[in-house]
Amino acid sequence: MKITRLFVLPALLVALIAAGCGGGSKDVPKDAVAVVKGETVPRSAYDALINQAKKSYTTQKREFPKAGTAEFQTLRNQAVQFLVQRVEFEQQAKDLGVEVTDKQIADRLKQIKEQYFGGDDKKYEAQLKTQGLTDEQVQSDIRAQVISEQLFEKVTKDVKVTDEDIQTYYEKNKSQYSQAESREVRHILVKTRAQANDIYDQLQKGADFSVLAKKYSQDTGSKQNGGKLTITKGQTVAPFDQTAFLLKTNVISKPVKTEFGYHIIQPIGEVKDAKVQPIKEVKETIRSTLLQTKKNTAMTKWVDDLKKKYENDVNYATGFTPPAPPTTTAATTTG
Repeated sequence: MKITRLFVLPALLVALIAAGCGGGSKDVPKDAVAVVKGETVPRSAYDALINQAKKSYTTQKREFPKAGTAEFQTLRNQAVQFLVQRVEFEQQAKDLGVEVTDKQIADRLKQIKEQYFGGDDKKYEAQLKTQGLTDEQVQSDIRAQVISEQLFEKVTKDVKVTDEDIQTYYEKNKSQYSQAESREVRHILVKTRAQANDIYDQLQKGADFSVLAKKYSQDTGSKQNGGKLTITKGQTVAPFDQTAFLLKTNVISKPVKTEFGYHIIQPIGEVKDAKVQPIKEVKETIRSTLLQTKKNTAMTKWVDDLKKKYENDVNYATGFTPPAPPTTTAATTTG
């Protein structure tokens, strides 16, 4: 497991970090890269991020971008905005009554150690050293993660999905819930036509299909089950698919050549008609999908509003002001 300073933020929030907010470079102490509503973002925190990035580049055998290049500028802007947004989130957490306890941080760190290092402190410490991190930095990152998670829950707690929402989604995406024709078959796959012909002859003389499949079939996924499998129309290679759905039940095919070898196929069930899953079977799955989408949308809006809220409350040290967001020259429409 590779610990990274960015691993602690949900993907939704990480994607938003690169967008800049805030203005000038006044009233920023020399040992800081920014001041967020009176709270400084120390230069040491920025340097730690950049140093970790350098180690990551070294591990990947990539050359770290040189100062003054566009790539370095992008990296620097992301690092600064990452730190600025963490301060903004912590300030908002206080305003919204979100609290993070030492126990929560300790429990999460224990979970990380168990999941990725088998609970071995020495392995954990070795990974920190490899990535140029300290335990204090990781605990700070865990705190930021817990804050972001709790803010997400706070901001999205009133988001609901109605039965009407579910019905609308189901009607628009009905193809997702369509099931093609299916059939239970069994087959024996071998490499040569000669062997396939020999097996076919044995079957015609009354040999047990299941026994021969277990003995000769090259299809490891079905041989131990006597060659049995359920296939969906259009999901297997064409010659196999056509034969399996055209044969009458229990009729044994002559060897069928595909890119995998030679198959002897026997349908052992009738073709089951194509159908669309009724909404009652997929309702809760749709509800869960829509709920997460709506929550993500609500959180995105909250973060966008937060950037506007802090627009005049973030000051950057000289050289650390993020680039202005691009301006649009044409009106956009939403559908």
